Amino acid sequence: MIKQLKSEAMQERGKAAERDDLRQGRGVATLEDVARAAGVHYSTVSRALDPNKVWRVNVVTRKHVQAVARRMGYQRDMVASGLKRGRTHTVAVVVADLGNPFIAPVLRGIANRLEQAGLMSMISDTQDDSARLERILNHLLSRRVDAIILTAAHLGDGPVLRRISRQGTPVVLAVRNVPGIRLPACTDDDLLGGTLAARHLLALGHRRVAQLRGPADVYSFVERAAGFSKTVAAAGAVEVEVPSTGLTPTLDEGGRLMRLLLDRKRVMPTAIFAHNDLMALGALAVMRERGLNCPKDFSVIGYNDSPQVDRVMPPLTTIRQPGEELGRTAAEMTVGLLTSPDRPPASRSLAPTLVVRESTAPR
Repeated sequence: MIKQLKSEAMQERGKAAERDDLRQGRGVATLEDVARAAGVHYSTVSRALDPNKVWRVNVVTRKHVQAVARRMGYQRDMVASGLKRGRTHTVAVVVADLGNPFIAPVLRGIANRLEQAGLMSMISDTQDDSARLERILNHLLSRRVDAIILTAAHLGDGPVLRRISRQGTPVVLAVRNVPGIRLPACTDDDLLGGTLAARHLLALGHRRVAQLRGPADVYSFVERAAGFSKTVAAAGAVEVEVPSTGLTPTLDEGGRLMRLLLDRKRVMPTAIFAHNDLMALGALAVMRERGLNCPKDFSVIGYNDSPQVDRVMPPLTTIRQPGEELGRTAAEMTVGLLTSPDRPPASRSLAPTLVVRESTAPR
């Protein structure tokens, strides 16, 4: 009863102070304004509105202070807080291609988890160019970001990433790994993904298969190719070689590789594994140009399970990467690095799954 009376009295004093502020025509509310309106000490308000210290304030007072702050339109001064702690409360997220629909759920997972920790994500696009990546990383260091989540790494980017890491900025790899670099990574098990693609086509009776490979300097595509080829060879089936790999994992490159395959004067495969959904869609477009039918002439399987691939014609069979979970886990690892820098998190590899639709059929 006493606690309730104290709480009610505190609220009445707070409302009166808020009315005074309004009458005086104040603009942006400060911590001091909130403290006066809430009828508590400045330090109590500071703790109640700080995600890292809120646990130090009892529940009743915390809720009261937060309610007053909301009514007054208080906004935490992140710049001042960052100067005090040597932090900017921003995490850079570097992606290879914002035009790739697969990256959207990854970014959602990252942003949601960072927001819970009071961190804001800053997104940059390398256009899958290593030189551009280095420029972006240097710029981000000058911005004093607290950490970097990188989803755009190539195998040759190791020296740059080591340099950035040595300068003290935590780096977490996501989606694409760089073996031997000793940075925490959260990736899809691409070796298993390639294996699942091969097993599916083999189970449908396909004995001549081909791959439309992604860039040879991206570890994800190297692993997908290895898993697929090993499984096909173990089954005694034939892998028809395409005389090139994709320069980028895009619609255009998928179409270019499909044309190379169709223009060969040799026995054709009956099924095709494209290393991502965009490349698969590029291949399907070329097939339509040539008057070919999927899956009658060629079964096609992609990778990622990007948004909307179930709505193309035919709906695309694909290997599903858990994109949002990948992003959320990478962000969780980043938060862990920031709170406990002496205890780097272990790398994680998440299992992909096969999603069967209408672009693959029995031979």
